[in-house]
Amino acid sequence: MRVIGVDPGTKSFDIIGLEDGKIKLDLSFPSEVVAEEPSKIVRTIEEFSADLIIGPSGYGVPLKHISELTEKDRFEMTLVREEEMKEIPVLIGLQKMVSEMAEKNMNVWFIPGVIHLPTVPEWRKYNKIDMGTADKMAITVLGIYDQAKRLNIEYSDVSFVLLEVGFGYNYAGAVKGGKIVDGIGGTIFPGPAYVNSGALDGEVAYLMGKIKKWHLFWGGASIIAAEKILPPEEFAKRLDEEPFAKAWEAMKDGFIKAVASELAVVRDAKEIILSGRLMRIDELRKDVKDLFEERFGLPVVKQRGLEGKAKEAAQGSAIIGDGLAGGEFKGLVEHVEIKKSYGSVLDYVKLPLNI
Repeated sequence: MRVIGVDPGTKSFDIIGLEDGKIKLDLSFPSEVVAEEPSKIVRTIEEFSADLIIGPSGYGVPLKHISELTEKDRFEMTLVREEEMKEIPVLIGLQKMVSEMAEKNMNVWFIPGVIHLPTVPEWRKYNKIDMGTADKMAITVLGIYDQAKRLNIEYSDVSFVLLEVGFGYNYAGAVKGGKIVDGIGGTIFPGPAYVNSGALDGEVAYLMGKIKKWHLFWGGASIIAAEKILPPEEFAKRLDEEPFAKAWEAMKDGFIKAVASELAVVRDAKEIILSGRLMRIDELRKDVKDLFEERFGLPVVKQRGLEGKAKEAAQGSAIIGDGLAGGEFKGLVEHVEIKKSYGSVLDYVKLPLNI
């Protein structure tokens, strides 16, 4: 049995193909390829001849086949107004990808975000959308598999807080009893990400007048330090410069607050798991590891997942695909209750929306 998982990241678009639970395809494309040549990625996916594909799900929808997608679903996966689409070419490319896969009758499924899961209590969802997009949910599922395998325990005994430090956004997730019970997505994260500003002060939003989608891709640590988006590796090498040191301290302050919040939810966490592109940079990961171990007194580990170079979200998506197809990870997918996902990302907002 063959399945594919994808991660439509801010910086790269990653694809993992599994055959009977083992990696057989491991590719990463610059996000510009999605914007300029979406058909190239569709062809790559098609050539793998997968039995099931997990598509680029954005903010997520309750588990749904591509043939069932409505225009409302497509909007909710990106939450971009039509007139702003041209400002973010990669999103236009993603829409074209979805349309082409539908035309080819490919067996593509779209997965939920954290807010769609029945394991997250409703009272934690009010006035939120971004509790973790579908790719962050997939990363957390990979974390459940990771801890169960490393510690040789049942899924029901898994408990941790996961911090994902990506290129665009940060995320913290809480797992108790092997189920996702909370998540802090990038746009409500208490501190700057590398590109995104983190939680946006309501007064700042008010004074900006009109928030546009591209504003959610700005204001983070790289912009604080250099007023432009630099490669994270360059940022890490310049931490001896005051603007970069201050920006990194701002990021770490947000990490502490987010992880502390999720530890208050889990309470019996066995460890803190570090994931994401910036946590692959040794000096940054070590700094965070030392900080967390001193502050929280818990083991801090790097997410392992499956062997391969593709990002964790693509691996998690592939695991979910395998489980949905009845493969090796069927028990894991049933345990995290993805098939019971429900609702809309907009269901819990109690403020007037202009959509």
